[in-house]
Amino acid sequence: MAVDAAAESTLWADCLLPEADRESTPVFSPLGAARYALGLETIYEGYLVHYGRPRLFAPPDDDTALLLGDYLYAHGVARISALHEVAAVADLAELISLCSQVRAEETDGDGPLWAATAALLGRGMLEQARTALRLHSEPAPLEAAARAAAGDEAVDAALAGHATRRA
Repeated sequence: MAVDAAAESTLWADCLLPEADRESTPVFSPLGAARYALGLETIYEGYLVHYGRPRLFAPPDDDTALLLGDYLYAHGVARISALHEVAAVADLAELISLCSQVRAEETDGDGPLWAATAALLGRGMLEQARTALRLHSEPAPLEAAARAAAGDEAVDAALAGHATRRA
C-alpha cells in the first residue's frame, strides 16, 4: 500500500512515516477472505487518515489528510472492484457511509462495523445489523455477527488493534 501510494504521487510519498515508524500489522483483514485483505486494509488506512492515527502516513495538514484519506478509500475500493464482486463493493459503500455517520454523531460502533464488514464482506448478511447501528446507534448486532463469522479471539484482537488507532 505504501509503495503503491508513493509511486503514484510525490505528495503521498512525502506523507509516509519513516519506515521504522510504520506499523504494518493488519487490523481487520484477518477476519475475512484473503482476497479482500489489501483492499480492506487500504480503506481502513484511509479511515485512519480521516478519523484516527494512521499506521503508514502522517499528512502535514488537514487538506492533505482529506485528499490522502479519499485517495486510500478509492484505491482500496478499486482493488476490491477488480475482483468483480458487486456485493463486496456495496458492503464497502455501506461501511464508509456508516462510519461517517458514526463519527459525525460521535457515537460508538465503528469497531464492530469494521469487524462485521471484514468478516462477512460480500455475503449480503449485514443489513439488519447495520440498520440497528444506523437507526439506533446499536453496534451489538454487528459485533455478534463478526464473532459468529470469525470467532471471539480474532474479533477481540481486531477490536483491540482498532482501539489503539482510534482518535
